[in-house]
Amino acid sequence: MSSRSERPLGAWRERAALALPLVALLAIVAHRWHAPELQAAPVQSTLTARDIARATAPHGRLLRVCADPNNMPFSNAAGEGIENHLAELVARDMGATVRYEWWAQRRGFIRSTIKADLCDVVMGVPTSFDMLLTTRPYYRSTYVFVTKRSAPFRISSFDDPRLRRLRMGVQLIGDDYANAPPAHALSRRGIIGNVRGFTVYGDYAQSDPPARIVDAVAKGDVDVAVVWGPLAGYFARHEKAPLALVPVTPQIELPYLPFVFDISMGVRRGDVFLRDELDAILARRRATIDSLLQSYGVPRVDRPAVPNVS
Repeated sequence: MSSRSERPLGAWRERAALALPLVALLAIVAHRWHAPELQAAPVQSTLTARDIARATAPHGRLLRVCADPNNMPFSNAAGEGIENHLAELVARDMGATVRYEWWAQRRGFIRSTIKADLCDVVMGVPTSFDMLLTTRPYYRSTYVFVTKRSAPFRISSFDDPRLRRLRMGVQLIGDDYANAPPAHALSRRGIIGNVRGFTVYGDYAQSDPPARIVDAVAKGDVDVAVVWGPLAGYFARHEKAPLALVPVTPQIELPYLPFVFDISMGVRRGDVFLRDELDAILARRRATIDSLLQSYGVPRVDRPAVPNVS
């Protein structure tokens, strides 16, 4: 890892948020941390003309969703991701049809899509993401340590002394290799020379760019990797070598470096009518959404855990 890992976290706050399942992914991830809060406009509770039109036009209604066409397990152009299925579920409850605005989740994703009025909702953002008005969280996940199931060790803490000699993989955020929480945790401990970085964005010319870090564990290129849970849980299931996933502990490293995040849907600030409608659907469809997340192997820390091996 480069010396960039020591720079103030606020410099990559938006990109980190987009690395979670926004999003990615992962999407990844560091939105509410240690950075000065953005001065967001106060939420307006007054219904807009668009709100009223939405409420009174059930026929021919569209749910405009901004999503990445190559960002599994969250979304892809074939409609195979968690957020694709969630969008269809929500649209059915609303009596609407999903229409996607496809956009790679890179720097400026929020500004170029939902803030430009190209869509009305992003299906996965951190609950504390203050660029948008967020729904209640529909799951909470965690970073996990990924190893081969056959490995003679399991890692659950960054304080494990074995991390100083094992070949490690960590996710990096952005084209300029800003660092996600695990990279900061390792850097604080002086664990640098044996660490290999994998950009969350990856090579967009390939399918499933975020999978490379999990591939590296399965192939034996690294001994252990620290990966955002939904990415790890999904891609581990597709590897030939059985993999083990162990949640990072503790969930928050003091003074404030979290490894656990709540995930919500996000709408434009002020779009209270849509936010409330989505909240009601999330409450009604809780069991279905839980089943959906489990089917993709998402590690949960708000519900009983799914099995931690592929």
